[in-house]
Amino acid sequence: MTFAEAISTCLKKYADFKGRAARPEFWWFYLFAAIVNWGLMLTWISALSDPYNDSVPPGLILSFVVGLALLLPILAAGVRRMHDTGKSGAALFMGLIPIVGTIVLIVWLATEGTPGPNQYGDKPAR
Repeated sequence: MTFAEAISTCLKKYADFKGRAARPEFWWFYLFAAIVNWGLMLTWISALSDPYNDSVPPGLILSFVVGLALLLPILAAGVRRMHDTGKSGAALFMGLIPIVGTIVLIVWLATEGTPGPNQYGDKPAR
């Protein structure tokens, strides 16, 4: 799966928490969301560095709106990714445990999925 295909797939499955997602689908979309958020963050951080400007930078509002818009598809892709490894989507809560939980979650998200069909569906197309 290419970068563009992953973005397209995840946005088409905006709030679809059923099924499975292959590693490339999740990680490419996660990279896209990170690049977009970092890019928008840079626009408002540069505006905040001006000591004579006391207004709210428009980039801050745009960054907040885009971040909220991408939150649901990232969570949906993460749940589908957990399903691919045979775990419940609730396993994403592991990331709330500082340091250790985050490391365990990253390992689970990077682990190869179950080879054939599992309780969450057929193996996703690569």
